Amino acid sequence: MNLTGRASYQSLVKDFLVQTDEEVLGSLASHHKNRALEQQQINAWRYQITHLRDCLKPYPDAVIFLEFEIPRIGKRADAVLVLNGNILVVEYKVGATSYDASSIDQVHDYALDLKNFHLGSHYLKVVPILIATNAPDVGFEFKFDADDVAEPVLTNEVTFTDFLKTAFTQLPSKALDVSEWVQSIYQPTPTIIEAAKALYKGHGVQEISRSDAGAVNLSRTSNLVSKIIDEAKQNKQKVICLITGVPGSGKTLAGLNIATQRMRVSESEHAVFLSGNGPLVAVLREALVQDELKGYEGLPRDERVKRSTIDRKANAFIQNIHHFRDYSFNTTEAPVEKVVIFDEAQRAWNKHQTSAFMKKKHQVAAFDMSEPEFLLSVMDRHDDWCVVICLVGEGQEINTGELGIGGWFSALEARFKDWKIYCSDRIDTSDYLPEEGEASLPISLDLIKAPDLHLAVSLRSFRAENLSHFVAAVVNGEANLAKELMAKMPDYPILLTRDLNLARQALRGFARGTERTGMVASSNAMRLKPEGLFVKNEIDPTQWFLKGKDDIRSSFYLEDVATEFHVQGLEIDWACMCWDANFRIVDGKWKAFDFSGTKWRNVNAEWHQYITNAYRVLLTRARQGLIIYIPKGEDGDLTRPKSFYDPTYDFLVSCGIPTI
Repeated sequence: MNLTGRASYQSLVKDFLVQTDEEVLGSLASHHKNRALEQQQINAWRYQITHLRDCLKPYPDAVIFLEFEIPRIGKRADAVLVLNGNILVVEYKVGATSYDASSIDQVHDYALDLKNFHLGSHYLKVVPILIATNAPDVGFEFKFDADDVAEPVLTNEVTFTDFLKTAFTQLPSKALDVSEWVQSIYQPTPTIIEAAKALYKGHGVQEISRSDAGAVNLSRTSNLVSKIIDEAKQNKQKVICLITGVPGSGKTLAGLNIATQRMRVSESEHAVFLSGNGPLVAVLREALVQDELKGYEGLPRDERVKRSTIDRKANAFIQNIHHFRDYSFNTTEAPVEKVVIFDEAQRAWNKHQTSAFMKKKHQVAAFDMSEPEFLLSVMDRHDDWCVVICLVGEGQEINTGELGIGGWFSALEARFKDWKIYCSDRIDTSDYLPEEGEASLPISLDLIKAPDLHLAVSLRSFRAENLSHFVAAVVNGEANLAKELMAKMPDYPILLTRDLNLARQALRGFARGTERTGMVASSNAMRLKPEGLFVKNEIDPTQWFLKGKDDIRSSFYLEDVATEFHVQGLEIDWACMCWDANFRIVDGKWKAFDFSGTKWRNVNAEWHQYITNAYRVLLTRARQGLIIYIPKGEDGDLTRPKSFYDPTYDFLVSCGIPTI
């Protein structure tokens, strides 16, 4: 039964029952890549084949898949069974004497991945089953969540047979064309951490991203940029390419994909992904290192690659833009990199900020270039060709001294008019040049505009493509529009509460498997301190984003609060956004404040925009759902009276957000 290449082995159960172990093992082994663990793996497969053959005899018309690929997670489920139109996802722990939490989460993740991203599974019941062969009998019953994914069923070597009997008789039978089911579209929406690991391993963006019409331009963008690079190389040209995108649309994913694509085309290009976002760089690097180290687990110590070697490889792929800039300042030679991707290019520093930094860091008294001008001058040192790719977000300048995209055009006009300029056809809109729009584009520059250089659909939340528009309406004070957009997101829960413990309970209740939860707040939310939320308590983003449920430094503990500086460019599944009085409704309109010393102070228009953008970033970090916590305030405390919080709460209610 040849259905698809999605599994290493696939067959009707009646055919599986009569095949020899060697025939089944041959199919499994031909797809297995880790030869160092081959014998250990074969022993596990032999057990599974024998056990499944014994248990499945009463169900000859069922379909069995072994080593079923779960692409977004980058792993394979031991078995998937299609029984009466129901999907049973099976994970073995051979020899295990208990049902450990990590194994339960693992099989739950597999089931959730199928339900959320495999089109054929959207309307089917999906049951995750853990078989810990030597664990005690704990009994089981079917408990389905609203999306028809069951809570993990725990069985052992003996009770799995009983489970199958119960499933066959109790689960409703549904006619299903299994061939059509397995070949249906798989539309993963990985986190940027998952995506970086997959791309680094050699997968293409088309393998790990959605393929529906609304998001297909992610591949088109990467393909167009690759073509631009090839032409620059062939024609000995210096080129800058500006890619725009709405929050969460995959700009960073596109950048990482371009870097890995070019690494495979030619190592001599030394394509590199550069970001001034320190937490993003640190988290992605550490994720790549940890993922590669896992590949050596189980090998003798003398056959493992040293962490320092893996570190160097990851550091060459993803670099901090400030380190790249500082290294280039100390030499006049052209950099080894021919293709550089600048993430969040709108956050590059203006001349004043760059000059102040150079004076402090390098004792240079008269540095007179903005960051874009200096970075372009570094790449301009190449005698033949180079390509600079700028990834540009809208409304995300969140710190002082950030120049915006206009600074890149000013530098091009002043010193680099011979460069060829490709850009999105949205570059001259108020989203990217908010002060003057098209008037701020130097007329002397010849721009080649391309629609495929704009990423228009948010991919961060696979449950709500309207999230970024909803958040924009909220921070712009447009309650009626926000309410309309809220109604278009039935599968993306947004809840409002004034009880922090209730918010924590709700987050833990929403999350399943290893879905990540976390608390976020503005970096100037200083008066959340009475609520036990300390935004000035420095966190390690690599621990917050990568550590598991058993580590108090992780986001899961819902203790440490990440700010906009920690989370920009990253995301979690379920977030609680804690709202303070630094951004509050006053006389029906949003007003921003800065807490300094012992009181809130008014801010200028520039800082108002920074704080607005900080809340925009924080409200778009959650992929699956969001809880907004508004403190009740305390009239006895002049820094947080109820009047600072109640109007904000009332406004969010008017936006259509349900309360808990």
